[in-house]
Order: sequence, then structure tokens, then C-alpha cells
Amino acid sequence: MANICVAGAAGAFGRKHLDALAQIVGANVVSVIGAETDGIEAFAAERGIPHAGTDLNDALLRDDIDAVILATPTPMHAAQGIACLQAGKHVLVEIPMADNLADSEALVAAQQASGKVAMAGHVRRFNPSHQWIHNRIEAGEIKLQQLDVQTYFFRRTNTNALGQPRSWTDHLLWHHACHTVDLFQYQTGESPSQVFGLEGPEHPELGIAMDMTIGLKNPDGALCTLSLSFNNDGPLGTYFRYICDNGTYLARYDDLFDGYDNQIDLSDVAVSNNGIELIDREFIAAITEGREPNASVAQCLPAMQTLHKIEQSFK
Repeated sequence: MANICVAGAAGAFGRKHLDALAQIVGANVVSVIGAETDGIEAFAAERGIPHAGTDLNDALLRDDIDAVILATPTPMHAAQGIACLQAGKHVLVEIPMADNLADSEALVAAQQASGKVAMAGHVRRFNPSHQWIHNRIEAGEIKLQQLDVQTYFFRRTNTNALGQPRSWTDHLLWHHACHTVDLFQYQTGESPSQVFGLEGPEHPELGIAMDMTIGLKNPDGALCTLSLSFNNDGPLGTYFRYICDNGTYLARYDDLFDGYDNQIDLSDVAVSNNGIELIDREFIAAITEGREPNASVAQCLPAMQTLHKIEQSFK
């Protein structure tokens, strides 16, 4: 049994983690942290969670908390993750673990010093569609030649997935590209030897590039091409095309198709088709079994190193 605190619990992804944890034997949510006292206390009472507060540090002093899931704003991730580890708590940090390389390295160093489980929420490693591909690459049945990805949203105002105002600004490179960069490195087992990035104009109020193109090339020649936009007024989300030596595969949300649009049965890949639940299951299992999880912060650090190189290429 792992007693868990969820920070940022009332946000879009905090709610997803709470729903996922409710499906996992051995996961016991004992605390939630939110931005406003009245709101988070009412939220906790509604869900039958015994403790609620607005200060994560208060929760870290509690002996009845073993682990923390951070679904808080991206700029807080690294400092909060380090605080959790230094307090002797296991931690799962929502993607990205940080919004720069130096903070990512500091988080990995804190994990190594603590010996606790520290995991990043790189959900693409766990989605059954991508797991199906990974299993076949590992079995030697297919070899990836190119991963072509489109990540498109319509976000010209600073609002979150619930349509509420954000106190921070999301980022195409350090958040949304992070998903694909890590996935490409996970699927190929290599870090790219060549990278480039191109940014479109900055939004006059948000101060971030709203469009981006990224290219990666591995030492063995595999390519990744990634197009991202916050300007896309149309179907939203991320779409993946795996071009392999033995077939082409299209991943759309939780579904997988071959190159001729025939759907592939994923029912035997994992115990759930919910990527957040699968991440949380791995987190709890790693704590219980005393092992490094898939998507540990150390395993995900090479993706952050690649993002740093891409950011340097903008200049």
C-alpha cells in the first residue's frame, strides 16, 4: 500500500490521476493540495480524501504520506520534485519534469541522492498503441525508419484544458515536443546525433512561438519530423505515423491502424487503455517492488538534453 498526495489535484490532470488511482489496488490517496483553501477542502470532502491544503511543504511533513504526484504548473515541477525527494517521498512529476536542462539535471541528482523513486509522466511510453510498436521493435519484427508527428492545438489565450485562465504559459518545445522527443528516443534506443528546430513568430501577449518545426536524426539514420502549433483551428491532438522497414502504422489517440487504415487489436497489450492509469500503475509497482520505473527521471533526462540542443538551434 502506498499513501499518496496529489498536488494540483483539482486541475485537469490532477483529476485524471485521481480517477486512475481509484482503479489501482495498493494506491491510497490521503491528501490533496490545491491553490485555494475553500475549493480544495470542498474537493477533498467530495472525494472522501482525509487531508487537504494549499501548501505542499505542509504535506511533506506528514508521516502518513509515502509518495507525491505533481500535477502542478510546469515552472514548479523541478523545485517541488526536489523538495519531495529531500523530504523522503517518492515522486511522480507530470511531463515535463522541468522547463530547462539545468533544473532537469538537478532533479535527477536529487533522486540519486535520495534513493527514492522519481518518475516523469511521459505517457507516450505507456499508451497501448505505442507499447504495441515498442514490443515489436524489441522483438526484432520491425525497425523504425521515420516517425512523423503532428501536435496541433488552438491556444491563442492563456487557458488550460478545462478552459480556465492559467497562471503560467504552456510551451510547445518544453512540454509538447517533449512527448515526441522522448518517444522517438525510447522507441529507437538512441539519442539523436543531429537536431534542428525552427520557430514561428512569437505571440504578442503570450511571448511564445505559436508554431514550430523540429527534425531529429539518429546515428543509425532513423528520422523524426515533428510539426507543432497553437494556431491550429481544426482537429486537435497529436497524430503519429511510424514508417518502418516492415509496415507503416498510424497512432491516433488510443487507437492504432496499419498503413491501409485497418485497425489493430490492442486488447492484450495492457490492463488498461488509459495511459495515465498505466503510468500510475508503474509508479506504484516501482515503489512496492523497490525498483527503477520505466520513465524514471534518469531515463527521461536524455530527452531534456535533446530539447536543450533544439532550443540552442533556434538561436
